[in-house]
Amino acid sequence: MSTITYREAMRQALRDALTRDERVFLIGEDVGRYGGCYAVSLGLLEEFGPERIRDAPLSESGFVGAGIGAALGGLRPIVEIMTVNFSLLALDQIVNNAATLLYMSGGQFNVPLVIRMTTGAGRQLAAQHSHSLEGWYAHVPGLRILAPATVDDARGMLWPSLEDPDPVLIFEHGGLYSSEGALTGTDGVDITSAAVRRPGNDVTIVSYGGTLRIALSAAEQLRGAGVDAEVIDLRCLRPLDTATILASVAHTHRAVVVDEGWRTGGLSAEVAARITEEAFYDLDAPVARVCSAEVPMPYAKHLEDAALPQPERVVAAVRQMGG
Repeated sequence: MSTITYREAMRQALRDALTRDERVFLIGEDVGRYGGCYAVSLGLLEEFGPERIRDAPLSESGFVGAGIGAALGGLRPIVEIMTVNFSLLALDQIVNNAATLLYMSGGQFNVPLVIRMTTGAGRQLAAQHSHSLEGWYAHVPGLRILAPATVDDARGMLWPSLEDPDPVLIFEHGGLYSSEGALTGTDGVDITSAAVRRPGNDVTIVSYGGTLRIALSAAEQLRGAGVDAEVIDLRCLRPLDTATILASVAHTHRAVVVDEGWRTGGLSAEVAARITEEAFYDLDAPVARVCSAEVPMPYAKHLEDAALPQPERVVAAVRQMGG
C-alpha cells in the first residue's frame, strides 16, 4: 500500500488509461500546458503529446460535442469540465445527445464517453463554482453517474468507465483533491454498487463523494455517545444500489441521508423515497435528510459553512430519532 492524494490517484488513473488504449484521449479547458485547473493532468501533455492531451477553447458545448462525435467514431474520449456549474453550458449535448443516441438509433450507436467534472463547495469559490448538481444528472436515463469518495475509487473507477459502452459522468468533489489515503490496489473497482465504509447496528448514514467524510466524522461523534452508526458510500448515483441501502436499514431500522445538493427535489429525496417505499416496516423512525441550505452557495466562509452539511447536523438528526 502507498499513501497518495486523491489528485495523484486521478492522475495515475488517467496515465494508466492513456497507456493501455491508444484510442483514449483527454480534452478540456487548460488540461494540457496548464496541467488542469486542479492539477490533475499535470505532466501528461509532456508524456503523451498534444494529440492526446487536447486543450479546448472556452466552449463546453463545443468540446463535449467533440467528445460525443469522437466516441461515435470509435475513440474513447475523456472530457474534463472545470466545474459542474459550467457543465450546464453543455447540458444539451449531455442530455439530448449523449444520453439519448443509443435509444434513438434503435441500439445502433453507443456513446462510450467519460465526462469528468469537479463538484461541491467548501473552498470559497462562491455560487457559480460551488454547487452540487450531480443529482440533476442522476435523473437522466442513459447516463451512469459516479462519485468517487476515496483514493482507491479515484484510481480505480476510470478504466471500468472507459470500458462501459455508454456515457459515464464522474463527479470529483473539489475538497477531496488534496486529501490523502492508502491506495490498496490499482485494478478497476466495481462501478455498479455501493460500499459499506463503516459497519454499525443503530442507524444507517447514507453518503457519497464529499459527504462521506462528513458521515464518518458524525459516526465517530455518535460512537462517543454510545450510538453505533453504519456508513454507506453510494459511489454510483445512477443506477442506485438500492439493495445495499435496504439491507443496511433492515438491521439498523433508522436512516439519515447526507447530500450536499439542495433538499427540494434532490438525490436525498430519491434515496429517502426508496427506503420508505421498500423498507417502511423496517423503520423505527422517519428517514431524515441533511442537505445544503436552499440558497446560492455563499462566498463568505462562515456563511458557506452554515449552508453546508456538517457532522454536527448529522449527529443532531440521529439524536432526534430517539430510540
